[in-house]
Amino acid sequence: MTVQGESADHQWVDDHAGPVVRPYAVTGGRARPVTGTFDLISLVMATRTDVSPEIGLGPEHLAIVGLCQRMQSVAEIAAHLDLPVGTVRVLLGDLVARNLVQIREPQSTLGVPDHSIFEAVINGLRAL
Repeated sequence: MTVQGESADHQWVDDHAGPVVRPYAVTGGRARPVTGTFDLISLVMATRTDVSPEIGLGPEHLAIVGLCQRMQSVAEIAAHLDLPVGTVRVLLGDLVARNLVQIREPQSTLGVPDHSIFEAVINGLRAL
């Protein structure tokens, strides 16, 4: 059933589907990187300045390498490329596997934060 005045082809066109379909197509349907987990604040740096298109590297891969000539976080890369973070993680996994980028993971704290920090947060929430 079509809406009056709409063709059958037009009813399947959805302007809002573009951003959802594009990441799926960019990653070839993959949802997980081939290597690494990549925290949002992991820092990414390109290992080479000149990368020619190779089999398996799309324009988004090349854009990441170009963007990461200066160190960028995973979140910054996603924002600059207007891609979901999950998609960027998959692309970064491809680039790490080809040694085109290096990842510097954030330093983890070895201990649990002081109990007073939790109390301050709770008191702040109660004050709201």
